[in-house]
Amino acid sequence: MFDIDDVAHAASRALPGHVWDFIDGGSGGESTLAANRTALSGICLVPRALTGVTRGDCAGEMLGSPVSAPLAVAPMAYQRLVHPDGELALARAARSAGVVYVASMLSSHTVEEIAGVGAETWFQLYWLRDRARTGELIERAEAAGCRALVLTVDVPRMGRRLRDMRNAFALPGTVTAANLETSAADGRGSTAHAARPGASAVTAHTAETLDPTLSWADLAWIRARTGLPLIIKGIMDPGDGTRAVDAGADAIVVSNHGGRQLDGALPSISALPGVVRAVDDRCPVLMDGGIRSGADVLKALALGATGVLVGRPALWGLAAGGQDGASAALRLLHTELEEAMALAGCGDLTAARQLPVRTTAGARVTDEGTAR
Repeated sequence: MFDIDDVAHAASRALPGHVWDFIDGGSGGESTLAANRTALSGICLVPRALTGVTRGDCAGEMLGSPVSAPLAVAPMAYQRLVHPDGELALARAARSAGVVYVASMLSSHTVEEIAGVGAETWFQLYWLRDRARTGELIERAEAAGCRALVLTVDVPRMGRRLRDMRNAFALPGTVTAANLETSAADGRGSTAHAARPGASAVTAHTAETLDPTLSWADLAWIRARTGLPLIIKGIMDPGDGTRAVDAGADAIVVSNHGGRQLDGALPSISALPGVVRAVDDRCPVLMDGGIRSGADVLKALALGATGVLVGRPALWGLAAGGQDGASAALRLLHTELEEAMALAGCGDLTAARQLPVRTTAGARVTDEGTAR
């Protein structure tokens, strides 16, 4: 596997069609899914010459923890769908790569099992209808040794994922939301496992489990509940970025949920500079959505991101070859980022964040400079 496209092709061959559609698809007509890639492709880096740089040093930190590269594995649900070892294998790959692993609330292994792998682990939360249960999950994440909480705020309801509806997608009985189920038997009886023609069982499960009324007022409850750093994921509007920091966010993730929520939403990379300017160095700003190469990571850094979350590429690696496949995918991104930095004349991440970029619109090129 020489690039992430090779990883994707290997994963597509390894998975049943309905599972591939579940992890690869977006919402609606998948215009935002495609736009994430188109927007990244339309950004051009301006390399600097005669810098004397022989290699790009990717090492840095994320929320105070050292990392080999400014990467985190994004929170993704039900990873045992694509490999029997699921989240444990991907967390081991993240540990081996020296990058952050973000454990989904809807993981198919418990947060205790995942954190026990020893990776730098953050725990992702949705706002549950049962607030007491949300509090219990926060306590479990703290006790397990998670280093941060990531609250996803862009799922008041799940977007219409047409591939899953056409496939009448449901989880197999062997895959459960382990953090929410008291036993495997309970999981087999949940809504997520009840296939219905023309519907996604996972969407039905989400509707009955998550509280769509999450608002700014609720952030104060979470902020008061934990001393862990609080990261707000799903911010696209600059005003929302400012408000998130005012509400106690320690970091922000600019994200359109990988094109799986509002179809027609702005590409994440296009929203990034405005949020960075609005936040004005008051907290780190990360992004996800469409990252497929080390050059994409460098583009995000040049536009002001502290780091990026990588979703599908890591999951494709897991599907293609378990821990080894996931490690290969993360290694590819690290190698490509190091090479892109060296070729652009950036010896370290500080230089990478000062690299000029241009954006293309058809044959027209506009000067975007940097986000600061």
